[in-house]
Amino acid sequence: MTNTADTIKATVREQYGKRALNVVASGCGCGCGGGSADPISSELYESNELAGIPEAAVLASLGCGNPTALAELQPGEVVLDLGSGGGIDVLVSSRRVGPTGKVYGLDMTDEMLALARENQRKAGARNVEFLKGDIENIPLPENSVDVIISNCVINLAADKKRVLREAFRVLKPGGRFAVSDIVVKGAMPAEVRRNVELWIGCVAGALEEDEYLAGLRDAGFAAASLEPTRVYRAADARAFLAEAGLDADALAPQIDGKIFSAFVRAQKPS
Repeated sequence: MTNTADTIKATVREQYGKRALNVVASGCGCGCGGGSADPISSELYESNELAGIPEAAVLASLGCGNPTALAELQPGEVVLDLGSGGGIDVLVSSRRVGPTGKVYGLDMTDEMLALARENQRKAGARNVEFLKGDIENIPLPENSVDVIISNCVINLAADKKRVLREAFRVLKPGGRFAVSDIVVKGAMPAEVRRNVELWIGCVAGALEEDEYLAGLRDAGFAAASLEPTRVYRAADARAFLAEAGLDADALAPQIDGKIFSAFVRAQKPS
């Protein structure tokens, strides 16, 4: 792993660890542009989906979509959530697959894993297991899961091609890749791409849409598709640009409409 990749991973681990500790200590969190009202992470779940989900799981969420709904999970399926954080998508998925199914949550951050396991205990979820590890090196055997979900995490990985290859490896033949992620359209200003704080904010590390689809095909997936779910405008960008110490007035117009949340689908051939 390069020094740059090591730096990115260490920064991600530190910032997401702080997020978990903030939730435990004060019952609030911040991330991906700043708290529960930011344009990326807000209003992703229906109220009925969150019934019975511990508040700490909701507060720790840093997602950009709702992959549990869009993945069309079925009873009895085995699901893996890449970068499971406080466990919100794992716990929602555990209801969808039922007692005959199983949901794994994979995360590299000790603080998030501790928070997720406590949320699992509070929710009484028996068909759930949280694993420590990197999404570039999934600690599961090949052909072992039916569905892979992820919520605004793959964009944070330094080696996204390896993540996609690992996802392909652990999926069963016919298995589904169904993730929410941040994607960019066209070129991004160099100042944004270089900024690690924006990487943690789910923007600077995002793949360009054609690059994402090509990466899935190169990993072996079929039927790769990308469906935008939320497009972010210049006004949405100003807050996280300013927080990163960048010139929001100059940069916001340059990225207007170029950043969006998307549901990314693909399938491992049978």
